[in-house]
Amino acid sequence: MATTSKTRKMTTGIMLASSALLMLWVSAAFIGALNQVNWQVGELMRQYMLATGMMKPLHTLVDYYTHIKGIEYLICVSFFVAFPVFVKYINKEKRPVPVQL
Repeated sequence: MATTSKTRKMTTGIMLASSALLMLWVSAAFIGALNQVNWQVGELMRQYMLATGMMKPLHTLVDYYTHIKGIEYLICVSFFVAFPVFVKYINKEKRPVPVQL
């Protein structure tokens, strides 16, 4: 039973140490990246999204229109889901609240 407790403590210590090292590495990488883009968080996010393919440069009007049309469809679908839920919430039957004296 004593070895199990010792093993648990050692495993916890190793996990905490490796987590601390990983956090230090991530912080250093993030600070280095911010330093590279002159401490502009927006520019760093833009470069990340371009590098991962989440955002593509729009070279023509057709590219831009296609992008806007896709966003418009997402807004319409979210409205078609949210509006019936909202109407059901507004028209919910009101129950009297019992008063305790």
